[in-house]
Amino acid sequence: MLSPKLCQRLHCGFVNYRACQSLRNFAAATGDDSDNNATVGEREHPLKGVRILDLTRIIAGPYCTMVLADLGAEVIKVERPHFGDEARKWGPPFLEHSKDAAYFLAPNRNKQSVCIDLKRGRALIHKLAEISDVLVENYVPGTLERYDLGYEQMKKINPKLIYCTLSGYGSVGPYAKRPGYDVIASSVGGLLHITGEKDGPPSKVGVAVTDVATGLYAHGAILAALYQRQKTQRGQKIDVDLLSTCCSLLINVASNYLNAGTEAKRWGTAHSSIVPYQSFRTKDGYLTLGAGSDAQFVELCRLLGIESVAEDAKFKTNKDRVQNREELVQLLEEILAQETSKNWMKRFEGAPFPVGPVNSISEVFDDEHIKAIGLVKTLPHARDGSVKVVGPPVVYSEARNDARTAPPMLGEHTDAVLSELLGYGPEELASLRQQGIIQ
Repeated sequence: MLSPKLCQRLHCGFVNYRACQSLRNFAAATGDDSDNNATVGEREHPLKGVRILDLTRIIAGPYCTMVLADLGAEVIKVERPHFGDEARKWGPPFLEHSKDAAYFLAPNRNKQSVCIDLKRGRALIHKLAEISDVLVENYVPGTLERYDLGYEQMKKINPKLIYCTLSGYGSVGPYAKRPGYDVIASSVGGLLHITGEKDGPPSKVGVAVTDVATGLYAHGAILAALYQRQKTQRGQKIDVDLLSTCCSLLINVASNYLNAGTEAKRWGTAHSSIVPYQSFRTKDGYLTLGAGSDAQFVELCRLLGIESVAEDAKFKTNKDRVQNREELVQLLEEILAQETSKNWMKRFEGAPFPVGPVNSISEVFDDEHIKAIGLVKTLPHARDGSVKVVGPPVVYSEARNDARTAPPMLGEHTDAVLSELLGYGPEELASLRQQGIIQ
């Protein structure tokens, strides 16, 4: 737990010892019961003591701040009074009692919800920014400047503040003022053009992958800025945008075009440069397999009982297999359709090539491996009893990275944060609430 001495050492500190005590109480409530006398090597949250002022909504920004919260950062999620994060309404399905959408649960665990009207409550935001390490926002560029909450304005309040902006297209360029959503940025950025069946229309990925990747880029950038600040003692502005992220996700497709002028096309589950590498229909579903090397292809043929195919000059090397793709894929389709996915997985047990069934979502969470690693976490919820979340996918040997508290209800922590961190008393809070500044 944080001692008064450690609070004094933090670059921006907390308002007073009372605030430090509050943070210790919050840490205890969330299971962070380590202390400064812990033995060397005891696992501890690496971002413990870092405070993040989160002005984001929907997916990209909240996903970023959730990853940081999992690592121990104190995340204060500022929401619009009476409305909150738009994702709270993105359903069905909804939680039975709190009425929040299940969608909202995905990127918002380990946070505190504070309802403040940004326009009339800017003074409160300024005070919170003054004692925060990081501010994250995802409004259309220029919006927060109108409320005196832009980077240049906040920099004057806290020169050590790291200010991260997530937007659709960045803060410069002809598209800068456009609102950005995952599927639009993925359209403009070419991802939809290369996703879908070979002869079918463009298709989006089943989840908001550009949003999530943007959040991950932002989280890494924030960590780098925190590290740099240790040396410079200065904050900085970080710009992350959906379109640039989408272009970065094109990886080999982008490289093929930029260096060889090769225009990409849709391949379904197949791969433009590796054969076989795709999903095949089985007797009861689909199975995805790949042979990334000639040795793997030889073993695949052996297990399928078609050793001669591996010796055929048309399929000897990956280059040969790419050139004769249709003939080889048709042969494999005919063979794999004869057995169930489960039977094929038994035959391929221990195989050196990658292979796995195309699971439904229910099959994913019933999978023996997912259960064994304990990826799904059940968290207590004040109104709905409990909620389930997919926990952090990263495990540290010397640090904690965990799901501790359920996504907050709207305004659940408004009074606690403003009273304990900013020192507001009951009468002041009542006045702010009466004016509609907070909820």
